[in-house]
Amino acid sequence: MNKGNVTDRELRKLSRADLLELLLAESRENEMLRAQLKEAQEKLASREIELQNAGSIAEAALRLNGVFEAAEQAAQQYLENIRRISEGKSHEKES
Repeated sequence: MNKGNVTDRELRKLSRADLLELLLAESRENEMLRAQLKEAQEKLASREIELQNAGSIAEAALRLNGVFEAAEQAAQQYLENIRRISEGKSHEKES
């Protein structure tokens, strides 16, 4: 008997054994659906953690880019200062 199409009248006509069989089938389906729900919830929680971490990684990358830009500017200033000092010493020697 197809349990999805059982009417109240048909249920009243079933034997106790048939009713227990239907109840067991419903119980198994209920447990299966609970397991699927639990798995889906775990996957969702994992996905949310991944998304949070992805945001953190992106933010960290942006911060690192800022650090690298500042380091590059500092290096350029250092090299410029060295050139100026070097040029100043060259002019002193010529004088």
